[in-house]
Parts: sequence; C-alpha cells; structure tokens
Amino acid sequence: MSKRDYYEVLGVSKDASKDEIKKAYRKLARKYHPDVSEEENATDKFKEAKEAYETLGDEQKRAQYDQFGHAGPQGQGFGGFGGGEDFGGFGDIFDMFFGGGGRRRDPNAPRKGADLQYTMTLDFEEAIFGKETDIQIPKEEECETCDGSGAKPGTSPETCSHCNGQGQVNQEQNTPFGRVVNRRVCHHCQGSGKIVKEKCGTCGGDGRVTKRKKIHVNIPAGIDEGQQIRVPGQGEAGANGGPAGDLFVVIRVKPHEFFERDGDHIFCELPVTFAQAALGDELEVPTVHGKVKLKVPSGTQTGKTFRLKGKGAPNVRGYGQGDQHVQIRVVTPQNLTDRQMELLREFNEISGNDATDEQHGSFFQKMKRAFKGD
Repeated sequence: MSKRDYYEVLGVSKDASKDEIKKAYRKLARKYHPDVSEEENATDKFKEAKEAYETLGDEQKRAQYDQFGHAGPQGQGFGGFGGGEDFGGFGDIFDMFFGGGGRRRDPNAPRKGADLQYTMTLDFEEAIFGKETDIQIPKEEECETCDGSGAKPGTSPETCSHCNGQGQVNQEQNTPFGRVVNRRVCHHCQGSGKIVKEKCGTCGGDGRVTKRKKIHVNIPAGIDEGQQIRVPGQGEAGANGGPAGDLFVVIRVKPHEFFERDGDHIFCELPVTFAQAALGDELEVPTVHGKVKLKVPSGTQTGKTFRLKGKGAPNVRGYGQGDQHVQIRVVTPQNLTDRQMELLREFNEISGNDATDEQHGSFFQKMKRAFKGD
C-alpha cells in the first residue's frame, strides 16, 4: 500500500511554516491518539500523522522529502529524529499523553520546552575565522495577557470535573481474566487537568503566542559544514514553570571559488606557465590568512603538491591549526604567436622529440614496451 503525501496527511500546504506544521500535528495527535480517540483506525491515523510530522517538522528531512519523496536520498526512508532530541515540539505531544518513560505523570508538573533548530549559512571565510551575529527565530512564548493560563484576564482555568484535575480517568473493562482497570488520558481536558471556559483573546486559550525573538550567537572559528552550536535555554518556553528548551544552530558553508576544505586543511590549485615550472619561480599564493611566497623549484611537474604549514583552518575545539596544500597545475599555452611557436620548435629540436630524461625515462620505457607488445 502506497503512503499518502505527508502534507496531505497533516492537511497543510507545501509552503506551510514550521509553526503551522506543528499546530496541525498537535491537532491530529489529540484527535487520533489511541488513549483518547474512539474513532475507527485511530491508531493507524495517529502513527501516520506522527511519521509525517517527524519528517516535515525537521528542516533537513523536509528538504530531502521535497526532493526525493518517501524514498529519501539513495533509497533510504525517513526515520525519527534520532539522538533523543525533540525538534519542533514532538516532545510536548509525547509528554502530554505518556509523560516520561512511558508512564503518566502529573499533568501539572513542570515540563521542559521543545528544542528548536535553525540553519545558518556562512561564507567560507566566516567559517574559518568565526563571527558573532544576531538571528531572529519564531518561537512560542508564554502569553503575557493571561500569564500562560489560557484564560481570559479576570478569570481562571477550572479544575476538570471529569478527572478531578488528575488529567486521566480510570476505565474498567471485563476480560476473560477478570476486571481490568485502564488509566487513560482525559479527553475533556486533553490531560491538562484544567478546563478553560473563557479563553484569552490574545492566545485563544493556548497560553502561548508565537513571536520573533532576536538571539545573539557566537560562531567559533574553524566550524565546518554540518556542525551545530547549542544555545541553552533559547528553545520554546517550558510548561508549568519548566525550563525552556535549547536552540541548535546547524551550519552550512558556501563553497569557495578557489579553496576547498577537508577538516582543518585547505586545498587549492595553483596554475603556472610551462616556463615557470621548467625554470622555477617564486610566486605569491593566496591563503585565507593573506598572500604568502612560495618557491617553485625548476623542473616542477603538474600535480606536485606543496604544504604551507599553519595556513589552514583553526581546529574548532582548539587543537591547533591546519595546513594549506597547494597543487601545481602546469597550463599549456594557447593562441601562440609565430615567434613563440618558432622558439618552441627550436626548443623541441634541441631537446629531441622523446621525453627521455631521468624523471620520465622509466615511464616512457614502459610505454615503448607496451607498443612493442602490440
């Protein structure tokens, strides 16, 4: 059976914001959770919504899904978030129904807020040297109008009469083994233990509002593609006085037109003329730290690599400095003048037509033997 499109499952458009995706999932989770819903196929619908949110709620997985669909890159499907981290609020939903470790806890107990993820794109040099910057992110915060209660100012949430504020109710069930008591989430208060009859006009009874907040971020020197920075306490606000979640800044680095990076080392190609390679020269080589002098000895062949010690990237954990590796590329001249062609012919006559110097002799001897074998 083919899977439904994740956007269709959550009932959102393909350009929906992260906040819209989160709200859509919460609505479906409350509606179809097996401990709450009495609808047919509720368990399957809950699992389908959860799977859709685990992909669309994560920026990287969403981008992969938009490009590759359900198969994922290289035929790999989409899984959960991994690492036990709750990005985009899935932890809120899980705690709402199960509490910690699969056991229901006090619905009014403090809960840590959800972690957030922000992708930052840096220039090549910014990743090498680091920077301090401010970013703005949308995040849920406690509603100032109702102080997070969700109730209209002047009123207060009432204790749920169905569960007496416990957030869960007991349901007795007769089985072949006797009477069994199951504890289920109260569907009248969705496990909060409280009922808001007169809702706050600012937050609509949620107790939270989404705001754009400016956050100062320190990017350490030497950070690389795919690494992330944890900013403690800058995730979403906690519930019932719980601590805020954390913000994770994921780094993307723009490619450079001249340099390439591998770990702490930087690589580049340096084009030289035939004359420079043959006669030797002292050249200026660009590095991220400025220009340096490089002596190219006579007879240098294309592909020869020189190391500029300490001219790479600093280690992001403070373990020294990388090097820059410069690979020589001998450029064959084009559009020669008559005089240049005349001189090259003369050089060729003087040198002979076969490249039989000591450096290349063994190679050409092997090539000649190969032709003789034909």
